[in-house]
Amino acid sequence: MSAIKIFYLEMRSAKDFRAKEQPENLQVIEFEIKEYRFNRYLYQLIGETWSWTDKLSLSSEQWQDYAENDNLRTYVAYHKGSIAGYYELQQQSDGDVEIVYFGLAPKFLGMGFGGYLLSHAIKSAWSWEETKRVWVHTCSLDHESALPNYQARGMLLYKTEIAPSI
Repeated sequence: MSAIKIFYLEMRSAKDFRAKEQPENLQVIEFEIKEYRFNRYLYQLIGETWSWTDKLSLSSEQWQDYAENDNLRTYVAYHKGSIAGYYELQQQSDGDVEIVYFGLAPKFLGMGFGGYLLSHAIKSAWSWEETKRVWVHTCSLDHESALPNYQARGMLLYKTEIAPSI
């Protein structure tokens, strides 16, 4: 088994943000009426390809506590009526906003949507009142474009860890 590299990135000023233009026929909408079952569905839809497993064992009550909390916002990207991707932002008590989950549905990989969806995520994070830092972590199991996409939007790598493989 090979080790997994975990990359931590941050943006400490909205001035560092480098947006990518919105592709035609891609809409991103905040999921304002919270329903944990939809968050669970999105997590499974997007995360299955990338071996997201940390939340698979949560009970319905745990999912509800997580997804319906006031400190979490969920945004869904749609292309021609289909779910193309999503992201979740979590506001933390110290002024940080974490991009907790971010990704595209398998059918929409390679269509050029990732840069804009991440741009939307970062812009939304900075628009949240009292944001001082936006951060995210990704790993070597994620899409090969994940790390370069974060960096292209202006996020800086501040820590790398090695974890045992799954």
